[in-house]
Amino acid sequence: MMAASPRHPFEAEAGLADYLERHARTSPEKTAIIHPDGREADGGIRYRELSYGELQGRVEELAAGFSRIGITSGMRTILMPKPGPDLYILVFALLRIGAVPVVVDPGMGIKRMLNCYRAVGAEAFVGPSVAHAVRVLGRRTFSTVRIKVTLGRRWFWGGHTRDGLLGGSGSAPAGPVTGDDLMMIAFTTGSTGAAKGVESVHRMATATARQMHAAHGRDREDVSLVTVPIWGLFDLIYGSTMVLAPIAPAKVAQADPELLTAALTRFGVSTVFGSPALFRVLAAHLERERTPLPALRSVVSAGAPVPPDLVASLRRVLDERTGIHVAYGATEAMPISSIESAEILGETAARGALGDGTCVGRPVDGTDVRIVRVSDDPLPDWEAGLAVAPGEIGEIVVSGDVVSPRYHATADANAQYKIRERPAAGPERSWHRTGDLGYLDDAGRLWFCGRRAQRVRTAEGDLHTVRCEGVFNAHPLVRRSALVGIGAPGAQRPVVCVETEPGVGEEQWQELLTELRRLGAGRPLTAGLQEFLRHPGFPVDIRHNAKIGREELAGWAEQQTSART
Repeated sequence: MMAASPRHPFEAEAGLADYLERHARTSPEKTAIIHPDGREADGGIRYRELSYGELQGRVEELAAGFSRIGITSGMRTILMPKPGPDLYILVFALLRIGAVPVVVDPGMGIKRMLNCYRAVGAEAFVGPSVAHAVRVLGRRTFSTVRIKVTLGRRWFWGGHTRDGLLGGSGSAPAGPVTGDDLMMIAFTTGSTGAAKGVESVHRMATATARQMHAAHGRDREDVSLVTVPIWGLFDLIYGSTMVLAPIAPAKVAQADPELLTAALTRFGVSTVFGSPALFRVLAAHLERERTPLPALRSVVSAGAPVPPDLVASLRRVLDERTGIHVAYGATEAMPISSIESAEILGETAARGALGDGTCVGRPVDGTDVRIVRVSDDPLPDWEAGLAVAPGEIGEIVVSGDVVSPRYHATADANAQYKIRERPAAGPERSWHRTGDLGYLDDAGRLWFCGRRAQRVRTAEGDLHTVRCEGVFNAHPLVRRSALVGIGAPGAQRPVVCVETEPGVGEEQWQELLTELRRLGAGRPLTAGLQEFLRHPGFPVDIRHNAKIGREELAGWAEQQTSART
């Protein structure tokens, strides 16, 4: 007799591997993963399917192999597969035996990756041949690794191969997992500082699934297009079907929109999560082609501020019944808040052009948000006067089950980004400092004003990047702008870097300069901004291709202004 499904699908005490096993038991024939597998004769993408039963079978077989070679519960295991179904098989095989996958974005570069791995002290390493070659060359970095598994051909370094672990006897031991057990260590990209290892516990994953269900209606009936590989884990929690997008995850801004549209229509995709860079490519294509997507009921964009013009573009090309959501969060906590297109286009977008910042919606249920005074120093304990007055700009802090409890082996980061609250009554709480500046309005909505580390600190006071940029981004010839500071904090000279829309010539740029200065003079916030530099194409983050690299732009602006003097 088949076991009954739980009344609540996302129990705080369940481990991720439990969800996959349950779906495989109750719906073994249901398609779990649809993934690209080469090209058809006509040039289209060939896809393969993997059912929940097949997926669980492969997970069990590999988990048993891992167990035989000594990978055990709690063992930190560096995992470096290519995006594809193997990613999920490997992750769930490790979770099945209680091991802890360690994930680093390879796009951050070899040197930064090695720094991340050095901090982890992993005992097992699972990766392709080229990754093992790097491991051999960086022997000191990986001195704690004693179990090696090669995905593909093994060269001279010994150890095991993935294929060699398959087909053995026995089964993997699956001990009980609690919500507070360590599930994964995933490193931030370090776009505004050093990359940090975020410790995710099982409670975080189930809370995130629960809140995405509440905020965006995600459930087991969905067919989702996965453009950020790690988010595919949630499809396997829901028991839904994922379609792996035919894109390079680190180059979403270069995605082929025809291939994306073909996947959306062919598989009846109902929900998509992606970065603003990806949706800009898709929206432009749909404006030209007007391809109907009647099955698509929910679009969620996150990873960087989503410009109102992009929301408007998506609203024009998608079915009126399709919800368009902008989510706000971080590697350490996702989601924190969410807002739908009707509220953006009906009210909050216009306020961005006035310098109010970007509205990222109301905090999701179960997540508490407060605003604290701006400080570059640690704030170890909650104290009276730490929270700012309603409507005042400060640093956004968040608490709840979706929030990572700590960073891995990084005492300085924990001291810098965690606040401990010990109320007179009730349990102790931990607050995460997001490093983002913002405020809560009278309607309880959260507004994002820029990164704390990127604020421009002039002799007259601080300038917040996103607030100032919203004034200039309202000009139709400005694709995006970036406020940076030159000089020492407290005496910085503000410079606005501008990326124009295509086709703006030098003469038109000179006219635009006059108009931008006039726009700035019309708002008290930007009245003192007179220096503008045209940039051919802003540097962006590697994960979402959307967060502006203002630190790099500041160095470029300083070089440009120095060359003029």
